[in-house]
Amino acid sequence: MTPFPWSIEASRAVEEAWQMMAEHGIRHLPVTESGELIGLVSGRDLGLAMDVRLGTPRARGITVGDLCERDPFVVDLGTPVETVARQMAERRLGSALVTRQGRLVGIFTTTDACRLLADVLGGRRPESDEIA
Repeated sequence: MTPFPWSIEASRAVEEAWQMMAEHGIRHLPVTESGELIGLVSGRDLGLAMDVRLGTPRARGITVGDLCERDPFVVDLGTPVETVARQMAERRLGSALVTRQGRLVGIFTTTDACRLLADVLGGRRPESDEIA
């Protein structure tokens, strides 16, 4: 899991999200509104909305909130990683937002799952069955 992930306000322009993802080398951004988690936007979502060659939205005035998935996969920090990974695979999801007492504390992605699998196959047992 990536703790304390970057996030973006729903009112921000898609260009800002695109730049943030490029700057930090990430593919998923939790979306907030007045500090509350409301959704998730992916690089794919932004790519479909943007003219990538020009770095501008295909339609002016599109915000991150307009594009984000309003019902993202959210799990509690104490959820076993096996449960999270299985749900992600069954639902064909690229990430899970991780919360503690309703507040965003991390994001678990397919990259994290692959890293964990490589560790297990390499003989290293994770310290905990939790996502963190």
